[in-house]
Amino acid sequence: MCVCGSSPAARFGAIAKPRQRGTDAFVCQPRDVARAIARFAWLALWLAGAAWCQQPPAVEEILRHAIALHQAGDVAAAIPEYRAYLKQVPGNVMARSNLGAALSRAGLYEEAIVEYKKALESQPGNAPVRLNLALAYYKAAEISQAAAELARVVAEQPSNRQAIFLLADCDLRLGENKKVIELLSPLEPQSPDDKALIYLLGTALIRDEQTARGQVLVDRILRDGDSAEARLLMGATKMSVRDYAGALKDLKQAVELNPQLPDVYSYYGMALASTGDTPGAMVAFRKELESNPNDYTSNMQLGVLLKQEQNYAEARHCFQRALGVRPRDATVRYQLATLDLQEGRTKEALTELEKLTREVPAFVAAHVSLATAYYRLQRKEDGDKERATVLRLNAEKQATEPGVTGK
Repeated sequence: MCVCGSSPAARFGAIAKPRQRGTDAFVCQPRDVARAIARFAWLALWLAGAAWCQQPPAVEEILRHAIALHQAGDVAAAIPEYRAYLKQVPGNVMARSNLGAALSRAGLYEEAIVEYKKALESQPGNAPVRLNLALAYYKAAEISQAAAELARVVAEQPSNRQAIFLLADCDLRLGENKKVIELLSPLEPQSPDDKALIYLLGTALIRDEQTARGQVLVDRILRDGDSAEARLLMGATKMSVRDYAGALKDLKQAVELNPQLPDVYSYYGMALASTGDTPGAMVAFRKELESNPNDYTSNMQLGVLLKQEQNYAEARHCFQRALGVRPRDATVRYQLATLDLQEGRTKEALTELEKLTREVPAFVAAHVSLATAYYRLQRKEDGDKERATVLRLNAEKQATEPGVTGK
């Protein structure tokens, strides 16, 4: 049984541990996280009945034993039994999905993904199995893939709130704030007091610089009294308008109220860094990564600080983790390319910087670093061209800034 990991919404129980109903599909139980225990009784009867009607007694016994072990929580023993059964009955989709659930529960997410994919090859329209596949991707920190599968589930089941909230959480992690707003805004009038919805939507609005609307949602949380969630959103709001001192005060209180709140140390670290406390920021980012090793912001920001201290090996590790969450992110790719430059891998840096400047032509810093790479490789003409591009882009930027007037 795969259990969705810690997320901003998990604090409110929106993305809860699953309760089994009929298949190994996950059913969201928003208000019952503490008691959400996986149950296989109905599933055992369903699978056993389906199999026993068609299979010889010896094969029936293998499946029955696998289910019994799974029900008892002994997934380590259940997994080989499911595999043995599937060698003889490879087309049993529900048994294969059960194997995926057992593998997920054992923390073997990559293997679970393989089994769920095989099940979907036989039944591509099986939304519960696809949801479990998405959850396995999520637990494996393959957030982009999880989001893609969840989008298909939501398209097929637009009222599936578990899939909607988990997709919103994935999009938030991927920096797709507008997608979160588009996904959750229609639900807001129906659930004005749903704290999970308010938290996810409010965070997306604030990150999208829709501060006024985000503040309205913050005020809703504050109606129930002071809380870590409210302080975190208030701090994020102040960060968005560059009130770093005010943000630091709110975020410090959020940490004190609930140090386990997802993202709280990430934002606290950014506030500390913005107010000049680099050592404190590094401590905060590390604390966030203790509970969520794949947090994009903490990996990214800690990597930058480590690079400044010339701790290149650990910085690269952080950047690679951030890239695993957002594989096409230009900022992370740029940081890795400049790390290559600093470590003397100029040709490797050149390849990535050329790609970045083609994909993001206005990325001034990438053009600057590309010019450096060209000069190091004795390609003066190409370096001069990049330098001219930098001058042009900076002039265009200055012309659009407030207070600049034409002649």
